[in-house]
Amino acid sequence: MSIRILICGMNGRMGQQVTATVTAGYRDTVLVAGVDTNPCTGSVPCYTSLQDVTQSVDCIIDFSHHSATASLTDYACRRGIPLVIATTGQTEDELAMIRSASEQIPVFFSANYSLGVALLVELAKKAAAAMPDADIEIVEKHHNRKLDAPSGTALMIANAIRTVREKAQLVCGRSGMAKRTPEEIGIHAVRMGNIIGEHEVLIGTDSQTITIKHEAHSRSLFAEGAVAAAAFLVGQRAGLYDMKSLLG
Repeated sequence: MSIRILICGMNGRMGQQVTATVTAGYRDTVLVAGVDTNPCTGSVPCYTSLQDVTQSVDCIIDFSHHSATASLTDYACRRGIPLVIATTGQTEDELAMIRSASEQIPVFFSANYSLGVALLVELAKKAAAAMPDADIEIVEKHHNRKLDAPSGTALMIANAIRTVREKAQLVCGRSGMAKRTPEEIGIHAVRMGNIIGEHEVLIGTDSQTITIKHEAHSRSLFAEGAVAAAAFLVGQRAGLYDMKSLLG
């Protein structure tokens, strides 16, 4: 039986990508409804509020805005629906809501739904552990309409590296006359044009540098990753899952 999907943020750029991916039947999914604050067109019912949704749903995929976290997690928990959260920029309170929801329902939460980025994270961790004295810098590039900086993906990479660098300190951007400290992980954000997403990790010593880079060529890869996460999530026990869960 096909997995019935509800998309939050259906009319947004990524919502449209997920709509196209599910409509094509990717991972045996079917689109039953959408939610968006802006009017939607098409044959699939689209509502302005989650409370108006009447269709039976197997999983929710959220590409709306982090400010919807409270209403989204409350709705999913009250109905026992697995939830894929693909928004970024959550506050500490909103992150706490996500963790709390995962105690009641299966929640898949990642700053990036690319399998390639998941592999980059694991490679960066291995390189950072193998070269404990190396400096580490992260450069992320996105289109000029992206709101949060640094990107959620850059923070995800940095925090993953911190699991093998206990004294590491994140420094977002760099200015002034202060010398770089060995504990720093520098994160630098570039915003220009229509760049979909690029993340580069540089791990270097005085004698060598390792560069690990991922570049997204199409937003469809994020849509496919979110739908794959939804297919994985259905039937799972309550808990908090991420892209590492898909890697096995």
